[in-house]
Amino acid sequence: MPTPDFNIVHYLSVALAAFVATYLLVPVVKRLAVRLDAVDYPSKRRINTQPIPRMGGVAIFCGLAAALIVQVAGTLCFGWPSALIPHPSMEIDYRLLGVSFLLIVVTGALDDVRSLSPKKKLAGQIVAAAVAAASGLTIGRIVNPFAPGELELGLLAYPITIVYLVAFANIINLIDGIDGLAAGVSAIASVTMFSIAVLVGRVDAAALSIAVFGACLAFLRYNFHPASVFMGDSGSLLLGFSLGTVSLLCVSRTAALTSILIPLIVAGVPILDTLSAIIRRLRGHVSIDQADKGHIHHRLIQEGFDQRQAVLLIYAWCILLSLGAVVINQVGVETRVVIFIVLLVCSAGFATRLHLFEPVLRHHYNPETHEDELVGPDDPAFEEEVQAEREERAEKREERREELRHLGRGLIDIAERRGDAESRHDDDEGDAKGGSGV
Repeated sequence: MPTPDFNIVHYLSVALAAFVATYLLVPVVKRLAVRLDAVDYPSKRRINTQPIPRMGGVAIFCGLAAALIVQVAGTLCFGWPSALIPHPSMEIDYRLLGVSFLLIVVTGALDDVRSLSPKKKLAGQIVAAAVAAASGLTIGRIVNPFAPGELELGLLAYPITIVYLVAFANIINLIDGIDGLAAGVSAIASVTMFSIAVLVGRVDAAALSIAVFGACLAFLRYNFHPASVFMGDSGSLLLGFSLGTVSLLCVSRTAALTSILIPLIVAGVPILDTLSAIIRRLRGHVSIDQADKGHIHHRLIQEGFDQRQAVLLIYAWCILLSLGAVVINQVGVETRVVIFIVLLVCSAGFATRLHLFEPVLRHHYNPETHEDELVGPDDPAFEEEVQAEREERAEKREERREELRHLGRGLIDIAERRGDAESRHDDDEGDAKGGSGV
């Protein structure tokens, strides 16, 4: 049940402010992106068949800023609960937290315009996350799930928070591959986190999450297939960073395991997509930051779905996980475990069905150019490398079998020698006894 001070007009107004501001500013940002040449041109690794301006995240950021203004005005003029009061166990400097949001969107916008190197982009994300952690947005203790008591994180709370926020920013960034996907997934995750924030009485988390929801809905007007604008890294990093921030605001300084798991379940689809991408690239012996066409949306399109159908299927998957997260927050421990296992098994089964963990890039030595090349499934050399890997695995399996057979024969020989030794020992004892009887 919502908290007693829950005011639907309050949150609808915040969401509407984010929606209107984003909706009105997207066309302005589109023109700015074209002028700055922040445009996604068609290429082999992109799905769009015509140039599309990116940097739509700037409009989303302005939408969140508008929502903040309305929130503060409502608190001053209409007595709405303040969104600038942290949990009693936490001390948060919201001004510094706002600076972290500005830093993350600037990092993304610079990448949209100038295509920053991975190291520079990661550095910008780390700085933004560090500022957020410095604002007080950290978890100081975790309830020990294995024994009574708590685990004190101490100074580790800061690097853990930084890694957590950077990871959340990147899971949305990595899933942003087709029209409407990142915005829709973020909208579903944000409205789910809003419901959880309301239930636990966290006004700051509820206001931010409902603002993200409103901004995402407005952006979908331009971004759903066929998209006329992309959010770019300025948008995907901002949305992921926002969702990570909301999840931390929803818990107190002492976090229970369930409090940590719920946002991970809500963001389960992009997390799974990121995890499978890392495993897939490691198996193919390529860099984990090497782009490929093995993401969930790529696999669904390869299965014969069009862009809209693929996006809607992923939406449905996200909604299922979000509903599970909401239920987990309301039931006992035993039921939580059962629901979590069911969601995990279903997601793992879906991932296996789509072959998400199978490499889609492989190294191939080109005898003509004498160079090592990365080849995909469209290249005949890809199947050659797959077959070579299968043969190598078969050889290794046969080697292991031979080693096991050799080990087995050795154990049998040892057992037989031991048996013979014991038999001779028994005979010697018998002879000794017989001799003593004479």
